[in-house]
Amino acid sequence: MRRGVPWTQKFKVMLKKMIFYSVFATNAVAFLARSQTPPTLNLNLFAGVAITGTTGSVYVVQSTSDLAQSNSWTSLAFVQLPTTNYLFVDTSAPIGDHRFYRAALQNPPTNMVFIPPNTFRMGSPTNEFNRSEDESPQTTVIITRGYWIGKYEVTQNEYLSLMNTNPSFFPGVTNGPVSSVSWIDATNYCAKLTQQELAAGRIPAGAMYRLPTEAEWEYAARAGTSTRFSYGDDLDSSSLTNYAWYAVNANLMVHPVGQKLPNPWGLYDTEGDVWEWCSDWYGELPGGVQVDPKGPDSNAIGFKVMRGGAYDYFDSDCRSARRLFFGQVLTDTDLGFRVVLAVGSP
Repeated sequence: MRRGVPWTQKFKVMLKKMIFYSVFATNAVAFLARSQTPPTLNLNLFAGVAITGTTGSVYVVQSTSDLAQSNSWTSLAFVQLPTTNYLFVDTSAPIGDHRFYRAALQNPPTNMVFIPPNTFRMGSPTNEFNRSEDESPQTTVIITRGYWIGKYEVTQNEYLSLMNTNPSFFPGVTNGPVSSVSWIDATNYCAKLTQQELAAGRIPAGAMYRLPTEAEWEYAARAGTSTRFSYGDDLDSSSLTNYAWYAVNANLMVHPVGQKLPNPWGLYDTEGDVWEWCSDWYGELPGGVQVDPKGPDSNAIGFKVMRGGAYDYFDSDCRSARRLFFGQVLTDTDLGFRVVLAVGSP
């Protein structure tokens, strides 16, 4: 005869759950009391948290396995609420793992734009005018994590303030993009900025500034478009001067950021001014469907990806799909970068 679970064992299990839920709820209430415009956290029988807040606002979701350690919370994701009620499910939580969750309104970092996750086509179709062969095959990219990206390229003022040096070839244009920085320089800037902002409490634990992946860069630069430029195909490039500093109008020098029209998501100078470093090693586009791609694991000749065109390049180089590469330890007068704030490394 099959025996059921003894009532004493059931009672112990129920008691453990009650204690677990009570501690979770107490911590959530305490956390909410410290939030400026707090979301509502609900306890559910899933790995994650239900958030109630303002549609379009961005929250950081965090977790811990030890409520006794106040500094053990780490960020899992930035989430932009598509509706007033949103269910965040932690797909990374191992089965049987015990975690506590909380969410807090994320104040927008200065001069950054939030990019929500979605799917887009990376590269260019074979019939795109002035395309290059390395823009094939077109690749369906699924971006699963939202991230913040700089509204502008990093300026000389910003670089000087943090790094105590201005390597730019045009040092008089202090509100222009910093240039003559290597990939190593750019990543060092991101690491130091992360350290500074964490220490000041302006970004949550687990978040970091870094270079965008090539996919993140193109996704943000396209801003939901599939045309040659973020504003349209413009086959004769007659409108490009409204959006970009390039060989036709830049007088072979950088210009202050933000003077031209932005792309549909509010990013400036994704076409022209200076090329922008990405985190990826240069390689062929993989094709097919890729989830959060980050390029090949290495590159025998030390080339990293650069994107976006520059003041001394022509219209075809300002297209959204245009790819170029350069040695990671090298610098050039037309090469700078833009930063991403994300949870975790790419």
